[in-house]
Amino acid sequence: MDAAAGRGTLGGRSARARLRAGGAPSSRSAVSDTATPAPAAPPRVLSDAHKETIRTLYARLREALPGYRVRAAQGQMIAAVARALGQDHGVAVIEAPTGTGKSMAYLLAGLPLAKAAKKKLIVATATVALQEQLVQRDIPQFLALTGNTDAKVVLAKGRQRYACVRNLQELAAGADAPQGGLDLGAHGEVAAWSRPPKPGEPERVRALFDALSRGSWDGDIDRPPEPLEDETRPLITTSAGGCAGRRCAWVSACPFFLARNALREADVVVANHDLVLADLMIAGDDEESGGVLLPAPQDSFYVFDEAHHLAAKAIDRGAAEVHLADARRRLARLRAQLSPAYALIDKERIGRLALDEIDRTLAELDVALDDLDITIDTSWNPSMDEDPPTWRAPLGALPEDWTRAALALRESTARVLRWVSAANKALADSRNESSGRESISRELGMARERVERQHAAWWLWSLEDNPDFPPTARWVTRGRDGGLVCHASAVSAAPVLRRALWPQAAGVVLTSATLSAGGDFRALAAQVGLPDHAETVSLRSPFDLERQARLEIPKLKALPDDRDAHAREIADWLAGGLDWRAGNLVLFTSRRKMGAVLDLLPASRRGHVRAQGEASKQALLDAHAAAIAAGEGSTLFGLASFGEGVDLPGKLCETVVVTQLPFSVPTDPVDATYAEWLEENGRNAFVEVSVPNAIRTLVQYCGRLIRNEDDTGRIVILDRRIVVKRYGAQMLRALPPFSRDIAR
Repeated sequence: MDAAAGRGTLGGRSARARLRAGGAPSSRSAVSDTATPAPAAPPRVLSDAHKETIRTLYARLREALPGYRVRAAQGQMIAAVARALGQDHGVAVIEAPTGTGKSMAYLLAGLPLAKAAKKKLIVATATVALQEQLVQRDIPQFLALTGNTDAKVVLAKGRQRYACVRNLQELAAGADAPQGGLDLGAHGEVAAWSRPPKPGEPERVRALFDALSRGSWDGDIDRPPEPLEDETRPLITTSAGGCAGRRCAWVSACPFFLARNALREADVVVANHDLVLADLMIAGDDEESGGVLLPAPQDSFYVFDEAHHLAAKAIDRGAAEVHLADARRRLARLRAQLSPAYALIDKERIGRLALDEIDRTLAELDVALDDLDITIDTSWNPSMDEDPPTWRAPLGALPEDWTRAALALRESTARVLRWVSAANKALADSRNESSGRESISRELGMARERVERQHAAWWLWSLEDNPDFPPTARWVTRGRDGGLVCHASAVSAAPVLRRALWPQAAGVVLTSATLSAGGDFRALAAQVGLPDHAETVSLRSPFDLERQARLEIPKLKALPDDRDAHAREIADWLAGGLDWRAGNLVLFTSRRKMGAVLDLLPASRRGHVRAQGEASKQALLDAHAAAIAAGEGSTLFGLASFGEGVDLPGKLCETVVVTQLPFSVPTDPVDATYAEWLEENGRNAFVEVSVPNAIRTLVQYCGRLIRNEDDTGRIVILDRRIVVKRYGAQMLRALPPFSRDIAR
């Protein structure tokens, strides 16, 4: 299983620079001079026995799977996964095109190595579709074919993907009259009807409670016994702050706790990127993190499938925002709970603060929020042409008075957070069995979550950025209600992953069809902070792409910057150049241009178009498949979400049209701040970020065409920049090796 061929270029900064950016790996424990340290465990190595086990499983899979075709790329991927997971803290980045058999490859190497090392194999996906495919099809099939019938597989979801029995019971019991409860201001966060129930809603809630009580439903709100309306979902779930935990009377029947308990016995855990990142970011003892929602990182092998989403997911996970007016409303409601909390706990001081002291702290925090609101409002005159109106701090640098205000708010919210945490603990320890105890505890728990989020935002706003590294993005928007919202976010995932993932995980594999820019992994390495020892592999497609597909670039006159002329030429080409009797996919970079082209098409053609937004994505795909089956022809018009994760094999897609190169315009405050910092440091943001990202997206779009060995078709690019611009040659080199028909 030799995978030397196909390895890509990593590049990137030195290990010292990376360590400075992300912080040193956390030490496990301190050992005194006189203590006798425990003998260190020998480093893990990929032994001959491990290799033989993997070969045996591979042979068993080949024999048991009807029509199985040996693919060199899959063998190379198995070897790369084995090398990474066979050593301590090993990392592999594997770009594996469609048809490689990624899931079978990482299961073949990952599961036996995890068992041998007594680790959990955690497979994380970015989409629900792949998660369901793994749990319902790929993993059960793999286990059955390889004889691993004793392996336990668990689907891990966040708390709010499960019904809360307490909330269901209270809603069912109180369905006859709407209640306000002790709501701290977040719609649907408490178990009471915060609005009049809709017709039939109480009956549906009672039916859910009955199904849960009978054991005919496991509480997974993604699989309810009958359709569940979006408005009902927040009412029947709870957050971590609103959960009474082991103190809840329903804990023994709690779907979330039952699911989490199953993780202890699992060999394979399937989760999504968000849940894995959330767990990794939860601080623990000795500066470590993780191991709260999922198995501990040091006890886990991670496989991040659809890993091209990992950086963006990590950045989103660390972002924070505060709606100033809403924060003040929530503080007022929190102040109303102070007296009941002190009465229930029956102490003069909680968290070293008397009632009047915490009340005064909350009042001061309220004034500080109002002062900042006025300061921003008087110094910023937003353009109402933007949606939403946005002001972004240049290079992340806020005005000095805003920074001072944020520092004061950071200190105030820290005091409130200490008090709320102490009050929660005191309530948990209290012997007062008052009926209001659980309600107050629940409200304080949710208040703690909200104050934590607010504190995180003020911490990021007041943080002093290191000039040697990208700054924090900081910006302000106006909400739909006209209120000011303060935002902050890191612009790179590298620091958090250097701290929480690479040094802690027993082993990590990143895989996707698109991770490099033509075999060059430097952009990805910078985005996720890859350690220097990471192995990068770019595999070849198992398909005969030169025979099966053709790349066409017609000679259009207009470039995309001439919007109207380009839209007209696209419509003209589609009208005459597309086979309207076949299955086609036409991809746009903006909804505006998609609508313009649709309007310009002849009426006889428009009737064959199914455009994104006209119905749900699945409804459009189903209608498209039905039309093709009936021999009518169908053309899908879609945006970026139709260019990834959409499976249209065979006649469902014989032509993919890319109307415009998928460059993302750095108007998003996070991307704009990072691009600005690169330019400030004499670097080219377009070359370093925009072009590699566009290449990866374009390759994703091309991947919609050839899904198996029998598919044939063409990719048509209606953007002449790929021919006439300097960067176009790099993009063409990075595309799959289709036969080519390029008009010069």
